Amino acid sequence: MLSFLRPVALAGLVAAAGPALAKAPSELTYTITMNPAANSNEFQVRLELPKLSKQQGIYQFAATAPGTYQVMDMGRFVRKFEAFDEKGKPLEAKQISTNQWQLSKPEKTREIRYTIAETWDTPVTEHSIYRMCGSSLEADHALLNGQTVLGYPQGMQAKSLRLKLEYPSGWKVGTVLVPDAQGYYKLKSYDHAVDSPILLGKLTEATTKLGDADVALYCYSEKDMVQAQPLLDQMQKMLTAAQTFFGGQLPVKRYAFLYHFSERTAGAWEHSYSSEYVLRETPLTPESAKGIVDIASHEFFHIMTPLNIHSEIIEHFNFVQPTGSEHLWLYEGVTEWAAHTMQLRGGLVPLDDYLNILHNKVTYDRTRTDTTYTLSRLGLNSFSDEGQQQYGNIYQRGALTATLLDLRLLELSGGKRGLRDVLVELAKKYGPDRPISEKTFFQDFTKLTYPEIGDFFQRYVQKAEPLPYREYFAKVGVRYDPILRTGRKVASLGKSGYVVKDDGVFIDQPSAELQAAGIQRGDQLTGVAGTFVDRRNYMPVLGAVTKREPGSTVELTIRRAGAEQKVPVRLAATDEVQRYVFAIDPAATPAQLALRQAWTKNL
Repeated sequence: MLSFLRPVALAGLVAAAGPALAKAPSELTYTITMNPAANSNEFQVRLELPKLSKQQGIYQFAATAPGTYQVMDMGRFVRKFEAFDEKGKPLEAKQISTNQWQLSKPEKTREIRYTIAETWDTPVTEHSIYRMCGSSLEADHALLNGQTVLGYPQGMQAKSLRLKLEYPSGWKVGTVLVPDAQGYYKLKSYDHAVDSPILLGKLTEATTKLGDADVALYCYSEKDMVQAQPLLDQMQKMLTAAQTFFGGQLPVKRYAFLYHFSERTAGAWEHSYSSEYVLRETPLTPESAKGIVDIASHEFFHIMTPLNIHSEIIEHFNFVQPTGSEHLWLYEGVTEWAAHTMQLRGGLVPLDDYLNILHNKVTYDRTRTDTTYTLSRLGLNSFSDEGQQQYGNIYQRGALTATLLDLRLLELSGGKRGLRDVLVELAKKYGPDRPISEKTFFQDFTKLTYPEIGDFFQRYVQKAEPLPYREYFAKVGVRYDPILRTGRKVASLGKSGYVVKDDGVFIDQPSAELQAAGIQRGDQLTGVAGTFVDRRNYMPVLGAVTKREPGSTVELTIRRAGAEQKVPVRLAATDEVQRYVFAIDPAATPAQLALRQAWTKNL
């Protein structure tokens, strides 16, 4: 199982310049010091350098990181930057751009030291960093993402490195990395460091085995409401379903889940061999665990894509000027499809609930996004402000497109070969060290499957033709109705508008019912009837209100000016008009039932 770095005493960790340095190391050797008692929001970083050339005189901090699709500009958080020669004598170093420092004498520079502020509690005027992708340093814990504390000399992004952590005695370390006998983590490259988050502090842990893969879960819970073992127990069925979905063996030998529970939900971030989660702390119940498991199932599937299926843009990530990949639909859309589909096929979710998930995704796509914005364009523009405005749809239309692609593959193969099977084939063909072609992947996928799939990609990924839900779902005996009037009266919160951001759901146009309860525009919706709300689940949670009695009261939890409050809202009675409805067809033919069986059980 995963092991831990032994604590290092904090006395005298940040040495002043003075004695001559030892022989230059062959690797980049970083030491990160965390001393919250002395400095509550800054990390001390010391880098021992191999011999540099004159061409390696730029020290680079990350402008972004793979999988975040946001501007980070980590140079904004650097507070002090110094360079030293082999005798410990200071050398001139000056900042020449947001993320770059110029070394005056790179060939003589043997050591770099700097302090860098945590991102959680450091105010910035623009481009705030998602919490799960950032860094935090508190009295009882810390969160490290490689790009938030480490940089690299120009031209040395691919060079191997060693990393040591110095932290308070009694802290535990949660990471997929394993230290050597000297307490160093050895990493293949800067990219590997960015791909390996670390959670430290007052943690609980639990482990399990999936085939021959070791899986660990590390948990920080501010008020000790959530413990690692009960949480892992709640996740076990999903993990087993994922193992089956992957063909019986995971494509990794070791994996770590890192959970941070405190005052707010920010989201999750995938990595090749681990994932990290920043979630609101509530008592762990079967209901709250379901939301946690849903998020984890998505992040966990990333061990298939992009770890084992990714283009050269991901393989050789540009931390200075990132380039979007046209195949974001594959990395995120297909992953979102798999997260729900493997639960359906593993028996964790009934078909009716799965169809309701599809309903929510269609509703988002049709009502909250530009329906002419193609998935290819979204991937290529994902780092731009324009792309960010449409980005949430990669989890909606992206997943829906994957759903239809799966149905089309099953139809063409007579129920024998769906999207899951093709992904397994692709993972075996490519894997972590061989990228797919950014330019020819659509053609390569088509050659591996059927000529008709090329037309599918052109129409629904590279173009934005309306997805043929009714035609495709009819093949498995499922009806689709864009508008369905039932003639019933249902409970309602009224006609409200919501703005969905990565850090939550905000009320943009409060209905008369919400206004009567005192809810205002700009309030963040964080809970409905005790169920926490975020960007992933707000639609089904709000939809569940219709099952209550008109005229009854439901309690909403909102956050205003940083403070949460519970607000009772009286529900209105409105005519029920259902949109984008998926329902099982009771008159399905034997052929439709046979393909449905293949669709819901394709493992």
